[in-house]
Amino acid sequence: MIKVLIVDDSAVVRKVLTEELSKYDDIEIVGTAVDPYVARDKIVKLKPDVITLDLEMPKMDGLTFLAKLMKHYPMPVVVVSSVTPKNSRNAIRALDLGALDVLCKPGAAYSTLDISRDLARAIRAAASARISRNPAKLHSPAKTKPIKNLGLQTTNKVIAIGASTGGTKAIEVVLTAMPATSPGTVVVQHMPEHFTTTFAERLNEICQVEVREARNNDHVIPGVALIAPGNYHMVLNRSGGNYLVNIKDGPRVHYQKPSIDVLFQSAAKNAGSNAVGVVLTGMGADGAKGLLAMRQQGAHTVVQDEQTCVVFGMPKEAIKLGAAVKVVPLTNIAQAIVNAL
Repeated sequence: MIKVLIVDDSAVVRKVLTEELSKYDDIEIVGTAVDPYVARDKIVKLKPDVITLDLEMPKMDGLTFLAKLMKHYPMPVVVVSSVTPKNSRNAIRALDLGALDVLCKPGAAYSTLDISRDLARAIRAAASARISRNPAKLHSPAKTKPIKNLGLQTTNKVIAIGASTGGTKAIEVVLTAMPATSPGTVVVQHMPEHFTTTFAERLNEICQVEVREARNNDHVIPGVALIAPGNYHMVLNRSGGNYLVNIKDGPRVHYQKPSIDVLFQSAAKNAGSNAVGVVLTGMGADGAKGLLAMRQQGAHTVVQDEQTCVVFGMPKEAIKLGAAVKVVPLTNIAQAIVNAL
């Protein structure tokens, strides 16, 4: 049984989340807190396995509380935030501080059923995660020396990357190490709509390659990394000698939208041996079958090892299927991609 503490200043949100999460047999709501000071006392008293955290609260904001918590009492945290530009920026900052996942609050744009189902999965992933006492320095990009420009033709190559829980930091480690002349790169990170925009903008500030949220019919070109927009699938297609992405709606795959498998299956079909596929940290099996399809079509495939994963779910499933050509630590993945090229 996973013990959960809900921290939110809204009585309505606390009630809705408590009622919805209590429907799951493996989750127990041990308490709720209206602000970080109440939360602090209840964490000590109730010893929850996971807390859900609002970012906008009275007395102390969620980011300040999260920073203090991860310094003095590190534990699994899932952020539940309203969808606004400010909150999107704060949510990405929360992931930097050590939160494991970010989800949208129930509201007009998202049904309570969808939120509770996603939150239950996020809580399960968080409960099994590897927690760092100093998340800001965990797998720091500073430890991964940027690779010098590639001395080869990369216009016909494509890099496809998939990640989930813990993936925002893992993707940062990989992309910040890639040279400005890297092949066109397509990325799926399990993240809600709107938050992916902020995630891409933040990466663009620190990477040698250009990073942006993908738009329909964007060309996949060297020096550019495209992040799949939340709540849409991204498919890799080929038009003559060029690759492009299509952004489309559709049912969830492995409970996810965007789905890594959707991207990887299209990469297997349309890029074949010109592709490099990468599966990073995350819970579940999304990406495993797609990575196997890529390998079977001649692509080089790389999987993050267990020791450096926050959650060794997706990489483990990929390895079990025989989808991985290489299994390497996170800080070696960029070099493994370059070696494959």
